[in-house]
Amino acid sequence: MNSARNLLPVAALIASILSLTLGTSFAKHLFPLIGAQGTTSFRVTFAAVILLAIWRPWRLPLSAREARTIALYGAALGLMNLTFYMALRTIPLGIAIAIEITGPLCVAMAASRRPRDFVWIGLAVLGLLLLLPLHQSANRLDPLGVGYALASAVCWALYIVFGQRAGKAHGGQATSLGLTVAALVVLPFGLAHAGAALFNPSLMLAGLGVGIMSSALPYSLEMIALRRLPKKTFGVLLSLEPAVGAVIGFIVLGETLTPRQWLAIGSVIVASIGSTLGARKAEGARVESRP
Repeated sequence: MNSARNLLPVAALIASILSLTLGTSFAKHLFPLIGAQGTTSFRVTFAAVILLAIWRPWRLPLSAREARTIALYGAALGLMNLTFYMALRTIPLGIAIAIEITGPLCVAMAASRRPRDFVWIGLAVLGLLLLLPLHQSANRLDPLGVGYALASAVCWALYIVFGQRAGKAHGGQATSLGLTVAALVVLPFGLAHAGAALFNPSLMLAGLGVGIMSSALPYSLEMIALRRLPKKTFGVLLSLEPAVGAVIGFIVLGETLTPRQWLAIGSVIVASIGSTLGARKAEGARVESRP
C-alpha cells in the first residue's frame, strides 16, 4: 500500500512531463497555420481561462503590492512561453528545453560559493557551448532559434524570481492571475501575426487541446507531485525533461539529434541533477516548474 502511494506522485510527475512535451510537439503543427505567436496565444489564453474558472481569484483580497508582483510574474511567464515557441520554429524540442532549463539552473546556483557547485556550472556551460552555433557544421543550429531559447531561459529565471515574491499571495490566485497577465502580453503578438485565423473554430479547438496538454494538465499533475514528493526527488525527475523532449520530438516530429547534441543535453541534465542533489538542506531544493 505504501509503495503504491509513493509511486503515485512519481507517476504524476512523469505524466506531467509527457503531457507538456507531447502538447508542445503537437503545437508545432499549428505553426504553419497561425505561427508560433498565435500558437502561444492559444496555449496561454486557454490555460488562463481554465485556471480562472477553477480558482476564481477575484474572491480573494489582493493588495496593490501583490498585484504589481503578480503582473511582473505574469509578464515573465508570457514572454517565456512566447520566446520558447519562437525558438521551436527552427531548433529541435529537446535542445530548446536544454537551453531554456539553464535559466532556473543559474538561479539555483547563483548564491552558492561551494567548490563542487562550480562543477555543475562547468557542465552547464559545456552543454551550452556544444549547442551554441559557434562551430562550422552541417548540423549547426539556427542562431536566431538559439537566441530565442536563451531569451526564454532568462525569462524563466525572472519568472522564478518574481514567482517567489508572488507566492506570498494565494497560490491559485497568483497562478491564475499571472497566466491572465501572460495572455494579455502574448495576445497582441498572436493577433498581429495570425489575425482572424485565431478565431477559426477548428483552430481554436486545437488550441484548447494545446492549452490543456501543455499547461493546465501538467500544472495540475505537478501540484500532486509537489505535495507528496521530496523537493530533491521532484527536481531530479524534472531535470530529465530535455531528454524526454528529445525523444518525443523524434517520435512525433521526426527531429534527430547528433551525438554532439545528445552530449550537450546530457551535460545540462547532469548539471541540473547535481545542483538539485547538492542543494543545502537548510535552504531546501526549491523547484520552480513551468506552468
